[in-house]
Amino acid sequence: MITASLAALLSSCNNPAKEADFKYTIDTFADLKVMRYQIPGWENLTLQQKEYAYYLAEAAKYGRDILWDQNCKDNLRVRHALEAILEKVPAADTPDYQDFLVYAKRVFFSNGIHHHYAEDKFFPACPREYFASLLAQAGVADDGLLEVIYNPAIYPQRRSTETSGDIVAASAVNFYEGVTRGEVEKYYAGIVDPSDPHPISYGLNTKVVKGADGKVQELPWKVGGIYSPAIEKICEQLSKAREVAENDIQKRALGLLIEYYQTGDLRKWDEFNIEWVKDTVGTVDFINGFIEDYNDPLGRKASWEGYVNIKDFEASKRTEILSANAQWFEDHSPVDPRFKKAKVKGVSAKVINAVCLAGDSYPSTPIGINLPNADWIRKEHGSKSVTIANIHDTYDFSAKEMPTSTLKEFAYSEEEVALSEKWSSIAGNIHTDLHECLGHGSGQLLPGVSSTAMGEYASALEEARADLFGLYFAADPKLVELGIMPDPEAYKAEYAGFIRNGLMVQFTRVELGRPNTEAHMQNRKLIAEWCYEKGAADNVIEKKVRDGKTYFVVNDYEKLRGLFAELLAEIQRIKSEGDYEAGKALVETYAVHIDPELHKEVKARYEALNLKPYGGFVNPEIRPVLADDGSVKDYEVVYTDDYLGQMLEYGKKYGVL
Repeated sequence: MITASLAALLSSCNNPAKEADFKYTIDTFADLKVMRYQIPGWENLTLQQKEYAYYLAEAAKYGRDILWDQNCKDNLRVRHALEAILEKVPAADTPDYQDFLVYAKRVFFSNGIHHHYAEDKFFPACPREYFASLLAQAGVADDGLLEVIYNPAIYPQRRSTETSGDIVAASAVNFYEGVTRGEVEKYYAGIVDPSDPHPISYGLNTKVVKGADGKVQELPWKVGGIYSPAIEKICEQLSKAREVAENDIQKRALGLLIEYYQTGDLRKWDEFNIEWVKDTVGTVDFINGFIEDYNDPLGRKASWEGYVNIKDFEASKRTEILSANAQWFEDHSPVDPRFKKAKVKGVSAKVINAVCLAGDSYPSTPIGINLPNADWIRKEHGSKSVTIANIHDTYDFSAKEMPTSTLKEFAYSEEEVALSEKWSSIAGNIHTDLHECLGHGSGQLLPGVSSTAMGEYASALEEARADLFGLYFAADPKLVELGIMPDPEAYKAEYAGFIRNGLMVQFTRVELGRPNTEAHMQNRKLIAEWCYEKGAADNVIEKKVRDGKTYFVVNDYEKLRGLFAELLAEIQRIKSEGDYEAGKALVETYAVHIDPELHKEVKARYEALNLKPYGGFVNPEIRPVLADDGSVKDYEVVYTDDYLGQMLEYGKKYGVL
């Protein structure tokens, strides 16, 4: 998955003209900006397609509370208090109230009390006594709530990064209770069959607890289990969507998804994904379920996520060409033949426009997705890959509204700036396509190797593997031959930007003194740092200092591509063989530690630009339009510019836990 924060930092200027009267950035606070995106192509949908998208979006929004509770068991408690204050206490133009307001917005943005990306707990700038007075005015009587909010020793990190301790016990995520890492790993070792050619994703949709009898057990997230009120609402809306689906494949897939939610049976989840992958002709598509395991310190439990989108038919011509040539790319990948798929199946790729973001994709969303995650399903049935055009474009349009530029601050020369302005947008999109369409779906595990063999390092290594696949092939003449890359030199903009970001720019998002902990950021640092070190003898990447400012410049693009190939081959070997120790060594050596002096410099330079390193979105509102007889004659899209208003509205309408 490609994260949107990369797009936020490296936005370029090579995009269609935005609408002059549409303001994309609607709010800024702390290190965040909130944007609104448009839905190109909505007006071309049939009434049935609009209705299908509407019900899918309603189903997605009803999962919101699940994610909040998964991120930390006291998150909903905090959110409900914030909602009460915002609804009952008059706003005040005082420093303390404004500090409270920033805190509330941050909590809403992060779906909890931990930073959505850095994962550390953040705190209100207003005094504790003032916060207590707001709670009293709102009539909130909750002993211990202020301790949860203000005490740094309570829930210090959402997902612990402390390598010396128990990362399960130290993590605030609500996936485990009363158990240690050792107990969890022993439990799964007792039920997982490593010889199963079709292994289910054990633990994907459960919480692990220790019962009164001292035995470790799983509690499922399903109808009748944990999160039942929210899942019942989701199923209700999915059932309505099923009635107006575009084709029989969608209807069968939705039926299986509902059955999975009702039973918690992960075999049904696999059946749903196999059926979902088959739908390559529908205009409207969706994601709904417990999907990505980035937030789990052990890489098993999945956060709840929802996404509704429509296909961009014109832009999808590019990804369809990649899909049609998937076998060529697999055959020519610079990895050991043992780790290549002899026959690539069902690689489906398209460009989409988001209609609704939800759960782990709201308000901060990726700009590319490849699913399903099960390696055996990818191998035998294929996968779906998407590049999210309107989200990517909104980042670019929003950047144009800003008076300063990250690119001009951190690029070494005018030539580098010109290269980026000319090609980075299209080259970046193609890298995303390659990453999602082919990278995640490439390669295979050796027989008997578990998909969870990399443990806590799995996410960073998998993102690095997919990024390296995309980087390597971005420079291949095959892309020019296929008519995808517009110029043989265009890939250089992506190479230069990736190295600049991986070695330097992305650290604007990390607090001084903190390590680099987020999986996607670790991926980029791992690749850039490894290539910088391994290419030092040939000066492939050069560190330059001018006027006290540091820059990293690519001197030899061809040799850099060779380094990408070498590292891709090694990471594919690590994953295919399940070499945990080698994977750990790569991440710990190259992905975690930030040079403190460079970090301080980067932060100072970025802060002088007065930009925000993170971005997220409000959803457009989809509203039924009634005819005189009360029937629905259309579904209109209304673009809100009220971030806090949408958060409060969602709490009232979709808050069920």
